Amino acid sequence: MSRRSRRLGLRSLQLLIFSLLSLPLFGQTAVAGAPAQPPAKPASAPASPSLPTSSSTKFGPGDLIEVSVFGVPDLSTKARISNSGDVYLPLIDYVHLADLTADEAQELIEKRLDQGGFVRNPHVTLFLDESASQSVTMLGEVNRPGPYPAIGDRRLFDLISAAGGLTDRAGRNVTIVHRQSPDQKVEVRLASNLAEDTDHNVEIRPGDTIIVSRAGIVYVVGDVGRPSGFAIQDDTLTVLKALALAGGQTRTSSLNGTKILRQTPNGIQEIPVRLKKVMQAKAPDIALVKGDVLFVPGSATKALAYRGADAAMSMTTALAVIAVHP
Repeated sequence: MSRRSRRLGLRSLQLLIFSLLSLPLFGQTAVAGAPAQPPAKPASAPASPSLPTSSSTKFGPGDLIEVSVFGVPDLSTKARISNSGDVYLPLIDYVHLADLTADEAQELIEKRLDQGGFVRNPHVTLFLDESASQSVTMLGEVNRPGPYPAIGDRRLFDLISAAGGLTDRAGRNVTIVHRQSPDQKVEVRLASNLAEDTDHNVEIRPGDTIIVSRAGIVYVVGDVGRPSGFAIQDDTLTVLKALALAGGQTRTSSLNGTKILRQTPNGIQEIPVRLKKVMQAKAPDIALVKGDVLFVPGSATKALAYRGADAAMSMTTALAVIAVHP
């Protein structure tokens, strides 16, 4: 065989191979001129980078989904699931996707496309762009309150961390309200060190609302070293301890004029404190409760600046609040 004949034979073989590769696979042809489908459908849809889905994740009202059909870009769309659980998709009208997993939703859409004669053997991919039903709402004393995704296995400390952690005024009581059973609230009391508090790192469900309580605050104002507000977790702060935290009395403090100002349904109650005798252990120390103001006036000359309870109460608004740990 001559060299020219061999070149022509090799060229014919290449053309035959290319023509075979360009043929659609049997049973994979889409109607309306759509290109060939992939030879096999993956076991599950790929997850969105921002909101990954799992086999147990179910869609719900308010979720924003992205639907794409392989080889038919005109059918790709974004849609939000309505309050009734339905979503409108091109050609197949409304589809009920609430309470379906990603795999179940994809199979349903593929079935509607195939049975309607729109796409033969369709391959649908579904992404979750925004999740309203799979979010958890953080409220109360966290640095960034608001909704947070709760896809997959999420626990209480995960959501607290996502919300920027606890504020300086945060208490230790956390209330968890389940969307499905709002009357059955879960009360959790956190330890001072969350890293060692694994027992209270409870599981969080999609739709839960987490409320972090505010710690009680006791204020110490007047003629003391450092007038301040102190966040306390329990009613365990006494007059002597509060006075020590505030830097103690000064040389001009009028100990006998000390009083506790306590908010009551009937107004402000003034409770006299015999501070000098308390300091000498001749009178019992007094426990303060959340919201109390310990007012230590100055000498007779300075007392004019602290005429009454209203003036003492107004001082608390400008004070820094310091957390007190047991």
